[in-house]
Formats: sequence, C-alpha cells, structure tokens
Amino acid sequence: MNRVRKVGGITIGQSPRTDMVPEILEILGPQVELIEGGALDGLTRAEIEGLAPVPGDYVLVTRLRDGSSVHIAEHHILPRMQAQVDRVLVAGAEVVALLCTGEFPPFRSNRLIVKPQVVLNHFVAGVAEGRKLGVLVPAAEQVEQAYLRWGPVGKEARVEGASPYQEMAQTERAAEALHAWGAELIVLDCMGFTKAHKARVVEIAGVPVILPRAVLARTLAELL
Repeated sequence: MNRVRKVGGITIGQSPRTDMVPEILEILGPQVELIEGGALDGLTRAEIEGLAPVPGDYVLVTRLRDGSSVHIAEHHILPRMQAQVDRVLVAGAEVVALLCTGEFPPFRSNRLIVKPQVVLNHFVAGVAEGRKLGVLVPAAEQVEQAYLRWGPVGKEARVEGASPYQEMAQTERAAEALHAWGAELIVLDCMGFTKAHKARVVEIAGVPVILPRAVLARTLAELL
C-alpha cells in the first residue's frame, strides 16, 4: 500500500485556500496530503489592514478565509511565512510550496521549498522565445513590478491588471486587450487564477495560456 505523501502549502493570505487547493490536489492525486498554513492566519481585519503597502513597497494580493481579497506589503509577512514553514515541517511535510507567484527571499528549511515564481519564470522563458508574451496580474499596483519580471522574457511583453478575486469580467477585458495587442502566449501571474479563468482566456485570446497552480502541482508531483 502506498503511503500518503505530505506537502506543506504556505499561502500569503489565510488558510484554508478552498479556491486553490482542490485544483492542486486534483493533479497530485489521492495519495498526497497538503498541510496548509497562512501568513495572515489568526489576524483580525484591523490587524491585516495595518499590513497594507505604501509607495515603494513590494505589493502582494491575496485572499482571506471569507473570500475577500486584500493588498499587503511583502516585508510585513515574511516572519509570519517563516513561522508557517516551521509549522508544516514539524507536521511532517516532505516538501514545502509557497502558494504565491510573488518574489521572496530564502526561507529557513531542511526540506525543499518550491517557489512558484522561480519555476514559472523558467518554464515560461523556455517556451516564450521570440513570442509576444501577455501577462495578467491581480492589481494595477503590480503592473510595473511585473514588467521588470517579464519584460526580458520572450520577444516583448504586455501586462494587464485583472484580479482573480473579482468578477470574471475583469479577466475577460484583460484577455481582450492582450488579444488585440497580438499576444502569442499568456501567463496568468497569480496563484489565485483558476482553471475557469484559464479556459475563458483561451476562448477569448486563442493562444496557449499558462496557469501557475497547474505548473506548481506538476512540479510537486515530479518531486514526490
């Protein structure tokens, strides 16, 4: 009988991520248990509002347990993320995955830590050569930092803001803009985007669309 493999999943918001984890486990299969931890777990709304970014901060967008979304500054939550990494390792995680495509410094761990942004960047770079790359990010405040990330990848890049935590119409408008621009490949640069978002963007733009949570899940499957 195959033993259950344990993966730690660290969200920058609150756990459980019922909007994300089921789609990841669908790829990983029934023999994998995902131990979740959230950087904002245990905080009140007022405490979370105190983590909001100011000009110059690295902006992250995430989901709370009630389904709402918030903007936070990365530097506020790094110690809380480390605490969650420590917790899932004690719980038996064989590998730890960050459930966010943001850029993060190293975390202390005696197990592998998979950063979706690093995996995603290399994956996209491997297929985007010579092609116009369209990118969707969750907030307008992230567009500038997204150009720094994706500008050197492919022939040229265009970034549009569309939150996966708001109505689908936002994503549809962004997909239409990228289609009109002539995008030949699109990356949905947030773990909050779902299979439904990908299907709609494919329908509108008619080009390959990369979904980070699927890329992460398949990477984890290879490591287990």
